[in-house]
This record gives sequence, structure tokens and C-alpha cells, in this order.
Amino acid sequence: MSDDTIERLGRLYTSAVHDVLRGLGHERCVLPPSIRPIEPGTTLCGRTWTVAGHVDRTRSADETLLAWTGVLSKAPSGHVVVCQPNNDWIAMMGELSANALQLKGVRGYVVDGGARDIELTRRIGFPVWCSFATPTDIVARWMPDRFGEPVTIGEVTVSTGDCLLADGDGIVVIPAAMAADVVARTEAVATTENRVRDAILGGMDPQQAYLKYRKF
Repeated sequence: MSDDTIERLGRLYTSAVHDVLRGLGHERCVLPPSIRPIEPGTTLCGRTWTVAGHVDRTRSADETLLAWTGVLSKAPSGHVVVCQPNNDWIAMMGELSANALQLKGVRGYVVDGGARDIELTRRIGFPVWCSFATPTDIVARWMPDRFGEPVTIGEVTVSTGDCLLADGDGIVVIPAAMAADVVARTEAVATTENRVRDAILGGMDPQQAYLKYRKF
């Protein structure tokens, strides 16, 4: 997948990408709507890198922090980190971690779980998507156990190297093998939708616009 494909995807929108994937028979492409940006209006696009872990109350504070900083060290520049923490009560991102990832050139962070230091993270402008906020951290509570392997979030399996696009409607994931084709098809859809929009704004009846363009 080329950088050009990623750049073009970033100029599109999730609803159109979803429609194309649905038309290709790939319906399980949207992450749960509970996962939202900490800063409304944020958009995010890039290749994914995945990490997963589990609650472990037997580990010391030092062990868990050493493991977590290892996650930050492994996260590759130019990617979106996608985390499946397998818990619904621990913050999996905070301001120091966001700073570290941003300085590495990581595009953003998506977690099927919590985050903290929300206001501080907003100030640095690092894109974070999470399902809740809590002050509870990972210390002596959580350990990573898989890096770069497929993770499941809701009904979607995310593999490292897949494409992710997030905007105000939600988050859509495109399998790497489909990305170039999906982007090209979505660009064509967007062009048709622009024509429908222009027709309606020009006074055409919406049903007539649909009958003419077969898109709405």
C-alpha cells in the first residue's frame, strides 16, 4: 500500500468508505460508536499497528511501567496505534504517553477502553480515541501480551497494516489488501455525491436526483 493511498484516504469521509466496503460485502468494518475522540472535530488516518494486553494484579508497579514504556518504544512512526486492553476500567493513555508517541511521529491512538489526562492531552493536539475517561492507571494492574497481531474490537478484526479512517461519524477499518481499490471506488462515490448535492441545492426534487444518479 502506497503513501499516496493513505493521503487520498485522508481526504475522504467514513460514511462513503463504509458504503463502498458494504457494497463489496465487507460489512464488519466500523468500530463501536462508543469509541470517540477526546477532542470533537478530530480526524485521523493511517496504517494501523496493534497491541493487546490483560489485567494482571500480580505484577509490581515497576514491572507494569517497564512493560508500558516498552509499548511506547515499539510503536512505529507514521502509524495509528490500535489497542485492545481487554478491560473496561483502566486508562490506557495519558499525557506523558501521548507526548512520547507524538514525538515519535505516531499519527494517533485508538483504544477500546479508557484514557486519562484528557485536558492535558487535548492541549498537545495528539489524536486519541477512547470509550471512557478515568483517573485509574495501569500501574500494578495491566500488562501487554501481544504486539502487531490481529485484535478484535466489537465485530471488527484489525490487523497491523490495515488502513484506519476516523472522523465525526466514527472509525472505519479497511483491510490492507482492499485499500487501494476501496479508496479509488470511494473517490468515485464522492464525485457522484457532489453531483447529487449540487442538483438538490439547484432545486431538483430529491427523488428525481436519486433516479438520475442512483446515489443518495
